[in-house]
Amino acid sequence: MTRLNPKNPILTAIDKNNLSEAENLVSEVGAASGGIKLGKEFFTSFGPQGIQQVAGTQTPLFLDLKFHDIPNTVAGAVRAATRALAPNMMTIHASGGAAMIRAASDAASEFESSPWILAVTVLTSMDDSDLTSVGVNSTASDQVLRLARLAQENGADGVICSPHEITTLRAECGPDFKLVVPGIRPTGSDHGDQKRVKTPAEAVADGADYLVIGRPITAHEAPATAIQNILESLN
Repeated sequence: MTRLNPKNPILTAIDKNNLSEAENLVSEVGAASGGIKLGKEFFTSFGPQGIQQVAGTQTPLFLDLKFHDIPNTVAGAVRAATRALAPNMMTIHASGGAAMIRAASDAASEFESSPWILAVTVLTSMDDSDLTSVGVNSTASDQVLRLARLAQENGADGVICSPHEITTLRAECGPDFKLVVPGIRPTGSDHGDQKRVKTPAEAVADGADYLVIGRPITAHEAPATAIQNILESLN
């Protein structure tokens, strides 16, 4: 497991569903990134072997599979992923409940190099009206806080949250609880399907630990340069 560099908070989301293109992209951005994120679509296409082939051993790995199942199954999945891939961090859904979160956290702690267990609160593609449509009678902000507290109480290392909840969660959950934030769009970037966004500088100033950034980097004509520009904006 490659150590995370807290001075480089950028986790580049490798949004390629082509193995050779993904390898080429990681070879270009891996050294410039604080880590790379590989998720469900890539994993479903290429499995653990594809993750190993693309991620290598030199760049920290954020494995974003968002486990959500009964506690025993999620614990087994965390163990299997840690043995096979040694990720620095991986995701579960906080809405799986206290027992599931605890099972995932306990499973991760069995390893000498334990991955962070990060609980997904409310997807950044969802807003208040989306929550209402699935029967959640809370605002997105209230639901995020509720699930973050549940995650912290049951051993999760941190949460995935939108930029708009960073300040509240940092105040409520303290300085050591990890906040990993998608929905980051540099000034002038297209928001795409993200509804709750901020710039990288705004998110870090609010208290984000790591920023998940995809298309503004991977669609850039010079992805490594895009990363460098973002890092300079943070300074």
